[in-house]
Amino acid sequence: MMRFLGIEAAGGILLIVATAVALIWANSPWSASYHDLWNAEIRFGIGDLVVLEHHGHPLDLGQFVNDVLMVLFFFVVGLEIKRELVTGELRRFRAALLPALAALGGMVVPALIYLAFASDGDASAGWGIPMATDIAFAVGVVSLLGSRVSTPLKVFLLTLAIVDDIGAILVIALFYTSNLEPGWLALGGLAIAVVVAMARARVRYSPLYAVLGIVLWYSVFRSGVHTTIAGVIMGLLAPATPLLGADHASEAVGPVIAGEGDVVTVRAAKFHLSETVPVTERLENLLHPITGFIILPIFALANAGIVISGDSLTAAISSGISIGVAVGLVFGKLVGVSVFTLAAVKLGLCSLPAGATTRHVVGVSAMAGIGFTVSLFITGLAFDSPGLQDEAKIGILVASAVAALLGSAILYGAKPTVLPAAAQGPGEPPATTEAEPLSDNRDH
Repeated sequence: MMRFLGIEAAGGILLIVATAVALIWANSPWSASYHDLWNAEIRFGIGDLVVLEHHGHPLDLGQFVNDVLMVLFFFVVGLEIKRELVTGELRRFRAALLPALAALGGMVVPALIYLAFASDGDASAGWGIPMATDIAFAVGVVSLLGSRVSTPLKVFLLTLAIVDDIGAILVIALFYTSNLEPGWLALGGLAIAVVVAMARARVRYSPLYAVLGIVLWYSVFRSGVHTTIAGVIMGLLAPATPLLGADHASEAVGPVIAGEGDVVTVRAAKFHLSETVPVTERLENLLHPITGFIILPIFALANAGIVISGDSLTAAISSGISIGVAVGLVFGKLVGVSVFTLAAVKLGLCSLPAGATTRHVVGVSAMAGIGFTVSLFITGLAFDSPGLQDEAKIGILVASAVAALLGSAILYGAKPTVLPAAAQGPGEPPATTEAEPLSDNRDH
């Protein structure tokens, strides 16, 4: 968990850098090169046969990032969800209930606030934009606050954001999908069925899963459902329990350690060792740094380049989309997450993370207003008009910056929390508490 949080924190800093580069580039004398780069067409095909098309045209580089590279990001999201469901915070109902209710409040309230400002015409399609929380960005900002945010509180934010991702995925699948192609959907369903059958038969040959994953992705791409759903499905289908126990690995490795192994023995030992670790953990360990340090910064670079001028700012200030997104993310997340969390604790449904106080809850709720990555992603699905997209993006950038500053101010003013030794992360110094938490936290 500490390594995971570390990657998210460093990835969040890279996101900030990539966003700054995109904004500076798009508003510099070389802005034409920025737009030319991401609008450049990429042609995958043989002769007249084009394999990847978007509305009858070859994909441009920006669409390639959103429709192809981001599938890998959502695959890792699927792995994270599967891990949390099987071995993480979501495996126990009582532990999962608090972040689930917090995420619910953080999705419903911002969506309602958005619709209060932009419920007419094409603008109403953007209600899903302020529902999202950017895990990497939020954890990156929180990590800068050191011991003022304890590890259990960071895990609560992480789990909340993962549940939030589940909600965003459902919103994308149910509300931002159109012009379905039944034939391609059927092929995708067949690929899923084969993957499930192989997993139940305990088949562990990775190239087969890779081929089926590509078939599923392409089927979803051609079906009209957004390709990110294919990544999430493959992540959820990955086995989360090891195939072999540690005793099998010991027996297989023994001859190698004794110097009696040949090539076949070494290969067998390698297989037995790797299969004592769940597939989800191995894939997440491999892919998480790639998505955090490469794909997400590229996504930010491709999508955050908004031309900021007097006219665009004037349009944003008077735009129900910009205002709805900004108020929904900043105020909606703060109110929705904190009210649902504190209400659940007051009603005795769950208890707060170890050492957390009301102030910590409010601070983390404000941090959840950093929507960024998934909010930008949903913006591209909600609006076809570049003008409407820019209005939403301005709202997202402003809201994410305000939420980060507001959350940091609230949490920075809180005194570091004292945790039992078992609840502290590696290297966390003991500290004093600001106030008594709302519950005795005996479940933790």
